[in-house]
Amino acid sequence: MTPEILHPGQTNLAQLERLYRSGAPAKLPESARQDVDSAAARIAAAAAGTEAVYGVNTGFGKLSSLKIAPQDTAKLQKNLILSHCCGVGDPMPQDVTRLMMALKLLSLGRGASGVRWAVIAQIEAMLALDITPIIPAQGSVGASGDLAPLAHMTAAMIGEGMVTVAGQVHPAASALQQAGLSPLVLGPKEGLALINGTQFSTAYALAGLFDAWRMAQNSLVISALSTDAIMGSTAPLHPEIHALRGHAGQIEAAAFMRALLDGSQIRESHRIGDTRVQDPYCIRCQPQVTGAAMDVLRMAATTLQTEANAATDNPLVLSDGIISGGNFHAEPVGFAADMIALAISEIGAIAQRRVALLVDPTLSFDLPPFLTPNPGLNSGLMIAEVTTAALMSENKHAAHPTVIDSTPTSANQEDHVSMAAHGARRLGRMNDNLAVILGVEAMCAAQGIEHRAPLKTSVPLQNVMTTLRTTIPALADDRFMAPDLSAAATLVAAGTLTTAALTPLPEL
Repeated sequence: MTPEILHPGQTNLAQLERLYRSGAPAKLPESARQDVDSAAARIAAAAAGTEAVYGVNTGFGKLSSLKIAPQDTAKLQKNLILSHCCGVGDPMPQDVTRLMMALKLLSLGRGASGVRWAVIAQIEAMLALDITPIIPAQGSVGASGDLAPLAHMTAAMIGEGMVTVAGQVHPAASALQQAGLSPLVLGPKEGLALINGTQFSTAYALAGLFDAWRMAQNSLVISALSTDAIMGSTAPLHPEIHALRGHAGQIEAAAFMRALLDGSQIRESHRIGDTRVQDPYCIRCQPQVTGAAMDVLRMAATTLQTEANAATDNPLVLSDGIISGGNFHAEPVGFAADMIALAISEIGAIAQRRVALLVDPTLSFDLPPFLTPNPGLNSGLMIAEVTTAALMSENKHAAHPTVIDSTPTSANQEDHVSMAAHGARRLGRMNDNLAVILGVEAMCAAQGIEHRAPLKTSVPLQNVMTTLRTTIPALADDRFMAPDLSAAATLVAAGTLTTAALTPLPEL
């Protein structure tokens, strides 16, 4: 697979999403080497000198006042890595791990970390040869860097710990040997540069962002199906309504939904003589709610693109010295993760209300109870709706901000932390829940639209229906439902339904 060339300081989210979804390797351009080599030479000179420089010839954290002899600097860095491999819990997903490694390339490529090019080459080679460190996902508080998970990544680079190669688990040392790579021997500051950064939190946040945006796209398509299923009005999509408010996401959401519903026979059938005056908010206010979520996701995206290109270790090699700062503090990532979580939760909250609307015969404008053609004998989608309520509630609880929950660590040296790591990590579970909610909505909406026959929905939405029905048949008599819910969630998560609409999607 052709490597994605990542230009430090200039890489955009589209490139990072390609990496995340494709599993392609990543490389830095040769043009980045001059600055990297220059900073490494300055670190080497500092290590050989007599002046104490944090992390180069001193201990770490609370032990930074202890000077380390020049002959012990390599041992210092290796000890740092081994002692910090304290992660616990399930391993990171491989796609997120590889994205994290690519983000570490970008950070080191800024030429402010002081590592040799050999460090960058080792990460590039492992990505190219599909050697992926097995990294426990719990243990970072998101300040002084994502220390534990990045230590596990670095351990694999030096031949410690375990990795996967083509899906098989191997000791890192033997995997490197079989691939023709030597374990990296860390030079001055290199261990610190590798673990002192926000790449774990940022990788999870980016993965959550990319999947949340796909959920927002699905929400617009599926809510258009729901609007037709309950014979809802398109009047609230009038462009002047949204222009008068002015929010970009709302305007874009309404325009996209207008395009999706244009030409629907169902819509045209009740323009005249419909006794209803207004639809419930979950139909009428979809542009205002999901459009606002889109705006929030774009704000988070701006932060995360900046962070993806940032030098976030400590100390940094600057124009006038090797200076300690605090770029390892993941507060921006923590805020972005909380914003994404709120957006995911709200997209699911309004979608769940549409599911409830569709299965309720008092609200669905003459659709059968629970969307079964033979209610009473059959329960139809009754408990599928209950499942969406359960998942909606889970996501509401998970959306509680994590960035506000600091605690001191490391003998109070690191006395305020971001908690960005688990703030970002929860996003995967929340998106999984949301995919089920939207998948069930799609099932309900399709069942409702088919009840309106011989009237048809629009061509884009009919395409979506056809795609859904190739995987999930219409519900007649009750059947074992769990596989249908799983299949619907997969269609949502993969973007299959949005692609089927053949209508240009809103872009992040």
